[in-house]
Amino acid sequence: MTFSLVAVVVAACGSSDDSTPDRLVLLAYDSFTPPDDAFDLFTAETGIEVQIALGGDAGELIAKAVLTAGNPEGDVLWGVDNTLLSRALDAEVFDPYVSLAHPLRPELIDSGAGVVTPVDYGDVCINIDDGALLDRGITPPVTLDDLIDPIYRSLLVVSDASTSSPGLAFLLATIDRFGDDGWTDYWRALVDNDVLVVSGWSDAYYTAFSRYGGDRPLVLSYASSPPAEVLFADPPLADDSPAPTSVMVDSCFRQIEFAGVLRGTKFTNEARRLVDHLVSVEFQRTLPENLFVFPSNTEAELPTSFLRHAPVVTAPSTMEASRISEGRARWVEEWLTIVS
Repeated sequence: MTFSLVAVVVAACGSSDDSTPDRLVLLAYDSFTPPDDAFDLFTAETGIEVQIALGGDAGELIAKAVLTAGNPEGDVLWGVDNTLLSRALDAEVFDPYVSLAHPLRPELIDSGAGVVTPVDYGDVCINIDDGALLDRGITPPVTLDDLIDPIYRSLLVVSDASTSSPGLAFLLATIDRFGDDGWTDYWRALVDNDVLVVSGWSDAYYTAFSRYGGDRPLVLSYASSPPAEVLFADPPLADDSPAPTSVMVDSCFRQIEFAGVLRGTKFTNEARRLVDHLVSVEFQRTLPENLFVFPSNTEAELPTSFLRHAPVVTAPSTMEASRISEGRARWVEEWLTIVS
């Protein structure tokens, strides 16, 4: 039995008694696209179907969850990341539960504040259309400082830090790198170098990026984008072909995604079992080539596409959730003033 996919947020079903529900509702962002059989094992073991309710991008998803905290529109939420987690924690969106049913990366568990379970991680980084730069006779940038060099004027597109999760992650990367006293000067230099800011990742990657008809060969995306470029190349690429894009690893910010039991669900125990399933090997091994993220389960092996084409980011920028909580609103307001 496969799950049903709906495009609007629906109310969690079930009565207020202690009976086992027929289904659980998993809230997720729009780009959550697991395979159709991803929850078959869970249904076979529990008799419970999983219905996915999509709620916009990650920022919209969390905003809705904050507004409905304690009276949720689902039972489990997938997709709050470390840039947005503090907002959800402040609003007490989740009923604390950290799954220990499967072996997870310890550093990821620690970042969940003892409230949510890490389900995957990835790195937000500047991606490079290598062929487009080669055609222009331009050497690819290596460091964040390179991006303000006039040679890269009008070549970079990023997403809005006030509306986009990767946009916020890149802003945090610059704050981590240049500090409270230097990041604003850096962004002013980017603006002077004609950085393009668009509303979200899709607009940046599939509209402005030169790979898809735009005129910007530098784009804010993910370290896992090169494997996607190989897998979905048209015409197809040979297995041993290099990816047409590369990653500027100096620009990366480590993004960790979590799943949590929503406070107010009538089916807490069943919701916890669903979180357990989300970090099982069976589910986790579907993540790289469906969501293009790295699994949190240490026993989930990476596919060949990732081993060949996803760079290993050994020293990404990071930031504690508490610091993000304290500074996010002020930083975004300052950033908007600079880029407007």
